[in-house]
Amino acid sequence: MTRKVLLVDDDQSVREALGQTLELAGLEPVKAGSYIEAKDHVSPGFAGVVLTDIRMPGKDGFALLEFAQGVDPDLPVILLTGEGDIPMAVRGISAGAHDFLEKPCDPKDLLAVVEKAIRSRALVLENRRLKRQLTSGDAAARMLAGQSQVAEDLRARVRAVAGTAADVLITGAPGSGTAKVAEVIHLLSAGSRRPFEKLAAGSATSRTLARAFAAAEGGSVFVDEVAALDAEAQFALLDLSETGSELRVLAGTYRDIDAEVEQGRFNPDLFYRLDVTRVRIPALRERPEDIPVLFSHYVDIACEQAALPRPEITPEVNARLMAQDWPGNARSLMNAAMRFAMGLSEVEAPEDEPAGLSQQMAGVERSLLIEALRRAGGHATEAAKALKLPRKTFYDKLARHGIRPDLYR
Repeated sequence: MTRKVLLVDDDQSVREALGQTLELAGLEPVKAGSYIEAKDHVSPGFAGVVLTDIRMPGKDGFALLEFAQGVDPDLPVILLTGEGDIPMAVRGISAGAHDFLEKPCDPKDLLAVVEKAIRSRALVLENRRLKRQLTSGDAAARMLAGQSQVAEDLRARVRAVAGTAADVLITGAPGSGTAKVAEVIHLLSAGSRRPFEKLAAGSATSRTLARAFAAAEGGSVFVDEVAALDAEAQFALLDLSETGSELRVLAGTYRDIDAEVEQGRFNPDLFYRLDVTRVRIPALRERPEDIPVLFSHYVDIACEQAALPRPEITPEVNARLMAQDWPGNARSLMNAAMRFAMGLSEVEAPEDEPAGLSQQMAGVERSLLIEALRRAGGHATEAAKALKLPRKTFYDKLARHGIRPDLYR
């Protein structure tokens, strides 16, 4: 069970005395003298609780409580109050604090409150661990790489859709991987042990569609670029999908399918039949922080397949990758990774990019900030030192780029 206590008090003597009490009880105090120093330790996975004084210079204990709740609403925060501060402590409880103690507090009372908070925290972390265990090995986790919130939202959407029996329309920009998402949906569905049939819409006929449906035998049929079906094949697919069988149709397209229907190029009845549930794959430009993760993943695959030693991917390489728009999305990034793995080309800065110099430089800066945080295990102070930046300047840059240090712990 976790035994850590983030102890925050601007008075060093009080901090040391409380820390000693905690240590004698077998707890692990992590001492901080201010809000700024304490916030670096607060993360969704912090294996402990927070014990903080209310009155401190600068941002006080209420500010730390608010910050902790923003990072992890289940992180217990215990407030330490001075004489006459009881109304403030009650206000803190109303704001979500776990409990409060009046200073000077009896060691037994302190330990009783802290132990209760620790048990609560341990239960939350254990439940999260079990939940991760249920999903960490599934097809979505294995096949849909990325650590951004956008990537996590995509995996969650795919899991939710897979749990239904409905047909699915999968949309995305060219190269974003509609076929892979379709395969993941099939693997997570109740019919995962049944066949998964794929066919290209551009060459599909009523006959090939009928054969695919027969071969799937209650599994899934994926129609790649469904908007390319001719009129006859569209009618055939509509007819087959309405036969009442348990077979599931997964249709992918890179085109604006709504516009295709509006302009009379795609059968509206078929569209509404397929668009029961929709999964939209985000473009790489919407999640630039995933570009280094995906590139590294593709380099690993290329090296394994070709029995090649893995080349080093430097922060400079990642910076150049993140400065590009990648209109070909995952497909073009995979091609670049294969060339890089085989030593056929270096990752070069883009030429004639629509984005201006300032936007490209912002992408480079963002990449360097993320890489520094990754190397420092998400500890902002260490990352700032590595980049030789004043702490305030570093935090300003993190805020400007929307980067949260706790995501890299």
